[in-house]
Amino acid sequence: MTERAAPFYCPYCGDEDLRPHETGHGAWECASCNRAFQLKFLGLLTRGLQRNNVEREGI
Repeated sequence: MTERAAPFYCPYCGDEDLRPHETGHGAWECASCNRAFQLKFLGLLTRGLQRNNVEREGI
């Protein structure tokens, strides 16, 4: 099994100085903006992928 991917940048300030947060799995802290956040996979959507087949006029 492989490990889960880590975020590449902070979703708030965009900085890349991230460290795992002490609260647990999926929690990260940004040393630049001093914010902590958590990433969580919610699940798959039941509707799946849908394409927009409506053509735009005048474009």
